[in-house]
Amino acid sequence: MIVIPPGAGRSPTPGGVALALSLLLASAAAGFWFYRLHHHASMYVAPGAQRAVPEPIAAPAAGRKTPERVPDLALPDTRGRQHSLSEWTDRPLMVNFWATWCEPCQREIPLLKALRREHAGNGLEVVGIAIDSADSVSKYATDHAMGYPVLVGERGGLEAAAAFGMDTVLPFTVFADARGRIVALKIGELHRDEAELILGLVGSLDQNRITLEAARRQIAESLPRLGKAHASSGDAAAH
Repeated sequence: MIVIPPGAGRSPTPGGVALALSLLLASAAAGFWFYRLHHHASMYVAPGAQRAVPEPIAAPAAGRKTPERVPDLALPDTRGRQHSLSEWTDRPLMVNFWATWCEPCQREIPLLKALRREHAGNGLEVVGIAIDSADSVSKYATDHAMGYPVLVGERGGLEAAAAFGMDTVLPFTVFADARGRIVALKIGELHRDEAELILGLVGSLDQNRITLEAARRQIAESLPRLGKAHASSGDAAAH
């Protein structure tokens, strides 16, 4: 995970742009090394639950909770056109918060593209929200043929994260069913087995074969085990 500097993603003051960019670049470098030291850190947040997360992995506002439903927030795409998340709440949805300078975010993108393609029959949509500058996001999205909708959080990005109960941490991914209910919020780099577990349960929800409470319970029970396996494999590879 990468820790975002406190001022990133908010509307800059005219005299503070250069300083903000300097702080962003410095924090990105520091965040990279923090992630290298803590590459296995990952957690699942149950919707509606208050998070008690030790610093410096994440820094939520006191008492902040993950909402029950996808918030109806709006941000511009890479061409400056405004889009609301409500445009995609009639289908399974993954909302991925990322940045171009975030290494684990970069590693997720091929997986996100593949999941969208493989689950197209179920109507899955992936929406990226970049806490980054519009120019950087536009170039990255084009160079890497991201394909799925990308919204730019150069202004309002941290507020968008806060609407999901999150603050100062990248990447994280929100999974919602076709009714717009948040089924899971995964903090840290997403892996295929984790995504397939959650998407399988989202599909069961949309087919009325499982209750929302049961789906969340299965995710809460299974993700720590998967995360531990990824941590073990990562530690083995490092040695």
